[in-house]
Amino acid sequence: MDSSFFTENRLALHGRLEKGSLAVVFSGKAPRKTNDQFYPYFTDRNFLYLTGVDQNDTVLLIMAADSVEETLFIPPPDLMAERWYGRRVKSDEASDVSGIKDIQYSKEFDVRFNKALMSGNYQRVYLPLYKHTADEQDGPEYRLARYIRDRFPHVAIKDLIPHMKALRLIKKPCEIAAMREAQEDTREGILAMMRASKPGMFEYEYKAEYDYALMKRGVIIPSSQPIISAGKNNFSIHYDSYTGQALDGDMVLNDVGARRKNLVTDVSRAWPCNGRFSERQRLLYQAAYETSKHMFSVIKPGMPMGDVDATARRINYEHLHEIGLCKSFDDAGTYIWHGGAHHVGFDVHDVVDINPDSPIAAGMVFSVDIGIYCEEWGIGFRLEDNCLVTEAGCENLSINIPRSIEDIEAVMRK
Repeated sequence: MDSSFFTENRLALHGRLEKGSLAVVFSGKAPRKTNDQFYPYFTDRNFLYLTGVDQNDTVLLIMAADSVEETLFIPPPDLMAERWYGRRVKSDEASDVSGIKDIQYSKEFDVRFNKALMSGNYQRVYLPLYKHTADEQDGPEYRLARYIRDRFPHVAIKDLIPHMKALRLIKKPCEIAAMREAQEDTREGILAMMRASKPGMFEYEYKAEYDYALMKRGVIIPSSQPIISAGKNNFSIHYDSYTGQALDGDMVLNDVGARRKNLVTDVSRAWPCNGRFSERQRLLYQAAYETSKHMFSVIKPGMPMGDVDATARRINYEHLHEIGLCKSFDDAGTYIWHGGAHHVGFDVHDVVDINPDSPIAAGMVFSVDIGIYCEEWGIGFRLEDNCLVTEAGCENLSINIPRSIEDIEAVMRK
């Protein structure tokens, strides 16, 4: 991404901050795994959206008074640390990537922050106060919030997340272009698994095919932990053990994606490991496929977001009812286990400002995720694509990844 993308994102945030506000966003750091080992580092997505700087222990400070000032605080050069853990981003590089002119070293943050609050010019501090579950450990923003309450009790602490959700809702053209690139990577990974598929393959072998296909294209980090399963493991929606074996007649399920310029894809495909759909597999898969096709024919600007899920569930039920599985709509939950839409962007499940009554708009990107899980037949899978809402309707960004029974079987015959 060009630095102008990140500059525009920050300018949009400036416009949402009241005069007399500070905003602080941390890049984060890798959590400890054990002893002196750490989990792989993953930059906070809001920080990345605002700066483009992919580095730990880095802090963005925005000061909105009569004018708006921006400062990026980066770890200083350290020969010994860089010898062990890799090269650190230098000041000129951080400025070139982010478009921020004022680059300081990390130790200056406390001085600058405290000076600002003691000046009396700032009455509130915005922090990204997000936790997925209440029992998660506190990050640096929560520790800073406690410090503010203790030392500056007159300063209000505000949540930055609602502003970030609003900014990330509509994708810019450069984001959509990056997602198109990532779709091509995802396609190659899925094709590699389809072509290698055969009875007796283990899930970790499918994953090896996928990982290798992406690595060859320079995709080091996928969109998320790949979900690749077979047979009965398909009935665990977010399964990631990779220890099962695809037996003759089993369906292989994958829920995968790639990452380009920090934008991601989220695509699900499924196929019989032997390359030939059985009668029952064909019935269920065609139901999901027809439901997906219907959704891409009706999604358009103005449609309430909640109607995407509701319509997908209703149409999926109608197809299942036709083949005799669902006697009434009340039975749908037996076979339809999850919703049909979530937004995609910097995150696989993107954090955006949307509710069921919100009208969808051009520039939104979300999944159309049609799942069917029939335990009595031992068949579970989902068909998931990424939908770009356009001015006139919508576009399936993952349309080139084989998804019909005919196209899948043709690939697997080669």
